Amino acid sequence: MKEIVDFLQEKNLVFKSLVPIELKALGSRKKIAIYLGVDLKKYYASIFHIEKKSRILKKEALEIMVLHEKLELFKESKITKKYIYIQAPLCSKAKALMQENQWTVWHEEPNNN
Repeated sequence: MKEIVDFLQEKNLVFKSLVPIELKALGSRKKIAIYLGVDLKKYYASIFHIEKKSRILKKEALEIMVLHEKLELFKESKITKKYIYIQAPLCSKAKALMQENQWTVWHEEPNNN
């Protein structure tokens, strides 16, 4: 969690609270981290963190958007800010789709050692 907090501070995003979300609560078995934050203006923000070696395609981007909708239902609140921090190869169509749906996408290619 420290890694994501440091990264968000780098991007000048400060949250009053930042809570990790159990994927089981959303009925998912995906290997991603989801955090729910409350910013200084008291708006909810979801932060998705994906770290893997395989490419993220448009299909997976759609699955992530469905997870976001489930998170809104789980929290029973509208989540206005949507951030995704991807440490994996990313398909340009997937990135464009996320951005069209008001997601802030931070992409970082993984280090191939």
